[in-house]
Amino acid sequence: MIAIVDYGAGNLFSVKNALDYLMLPSVITKEVSEIRSADKLILPGVGAFPDAMEMLDRSGLRDVLLEEAEKKPFLGICLGMQMLFDRSFEFGETKGLGLLPGDVVPIEAPGQKIPHMGWSPLYLKNRCEIAGDTESGDMVYFVHSYKVVTEDPLISMYTEYGGEIPAIVFRDKIYGTQFHPEKSGSVGLAMLKRFGGMK
Repeated sequence: MIAIVDYGAGNLFSVKNALDYLMLPSVITKEVSEIRSADKLILPGVGAFPDAMEMLDRSGLRDVLLEEAEKKPFLGICLGMQMLFDRSFEFGETKGLGLLPGDVVPIEAPGQKIPHMGWSPLYLKNRCEIAGDTESGDMVYFVHSYKVVTEDPLISMYTEYGGEIPAIVFRDKIYGTQFHPEKSGSVGLAMLKRFGGMK
């Protein structure tokens, strides 16, 4: 069972629909008991980092997510990926979950539109389980104005938009995708399927 964490700021139903399509059992939940009993966790997110962290804290789920992330596969999607890191500088400085080292900063892409929105290619840096056999040049769907700055060994795949932008990050059982795998066609669905098969 995959628990899709409902803290009030997520693209919950598009993720749930993708998992249903893949026939992966899942539940949208804010219940601590369901989060603890789930085999895997997905933290979705859309909107602004400070608002999302405030809603997560108000939900009382921060501590349980920190505990469960040490025990089972955990996937952050889009803003949910950014929340895995130490801090964000969106509208000031806000502390994140600190599960991965790094900062969230504005994308700098002179002459290009912000947000970075639409289909962009992935490029391989360090293969990881969720990336699987994804190849450089495979296209996925992004919508974001901020990017993660982190250590190279934690970056599995990246895209280019005014410079290198981490697209898949990982350490141990913790994964993050800056793009939306549930909106990224067969490439993204394959990643969700691999995540669903993790132990």
